[in-house]
Amino acid sequence: MRSFTYERARTPAEAAATATRRPGARFIAGGTNLLDLMKLEIEAPTHLIDVNGLALDRIEPTPDGCLRIGALVRNTDLAADARVRRDYGVLSRALLAGASGQLRNKATTAGNLLQRTRCPYFYDTNQPCNKRRPGSGCAAIGGFGRQHAVVGASEACIATHPSDMAVAMRVLDARVETVRPDGPARTIPIADLHRLPGDTPHVETSLSPGELITAVTLPRPVGGTHIYRKVRDRASYAFALVSVAAIVQRDGSGRVALGGVAHKPWRIEAAEAAMPRGARAVTAELLSGARPTQENAFKLPLVERTLGAVLTEAKG
Repeated sequence: MRSFTYERARTPAEAAATATRRPGARFIAGGTNLLDLMKLEIEAPTHLIDVNGLALDRIEPTPDGCLRIGALVRNTDLAADARVRRDYGVLSRALLAGASGQLRNKATTAGNLLQRTRCPYFYDTNQPCNKRRPGSGCAAIGGFGRQHAVVGASEACIATHPSDMAVAMRVLDARVETVRPDGPARTIPIADLHRLPGDTPHVETSLSPGELITAVTLPRPVGGTHIYRKVRDRASYAFALVSVAAIVQRDGSGRVALGGVAHKPWRIEAAEAAMPRGARAVTAELLSGARPTQENAFKLPLVERTLGAVLTEAKG
């Protein structure tokens, strides 16, 4: 463990300003991802800013009928909230499919969105990784790629985003609220928060340096049948090979987002017009241009079968 300094922030604006003023600073709340990365020396912050005291742990309705979730709301509390279970069931189901109960008790809403990839080459510091050391290369390309992306990848990175919650947030069209180091707040559509790798896979989000997430707002409920189905190698504490978050209406229309297939939660709104025609038509649109490896080509038919099972379940 490398030495670092530590402080407790008193306000979101203060936290953001400190992160900019102190090179190498990182925010810490639950720490369920950051502490592991520090132990492995993948992350080596020189200064930790504890944001747990910022009173961002409430779930509150907004005047226009939306639901605002504080950045520090724990995953367990969010999944159990009666309003989330009733009106945003896909989110509750996604949260309960992620990690273990102990981790959900500590993990926060903002931290879940910002967790880093679980690519084994990223975690092996003896291997080149453009996420860990920009320009060093990607050992996953040409390596064992069973867990890796089949769409939206690049010549620099084929890692996938690990969050279940983010996939559900994407299908719900959530909005992410932040405060910038120079003071002003802004709102980012969840579709624009995570970036595809391109030539800079180490730049994982559209957040500017020091920008702090303060809340996530869910739009007014859209109704329909909410389903989250996750396919993984074992029944618990495993990341998705493929996951499907869907909201299906009575006429067969709806929304769908995928996890486990791309560098970010994967949703193509134009593909949703094909939902009444069935899983094959939707999958063809969602995975158009996919470039699987020999080890993960199974993900393409697995998406179709998983989505087919979701649509069948939605029909009752």
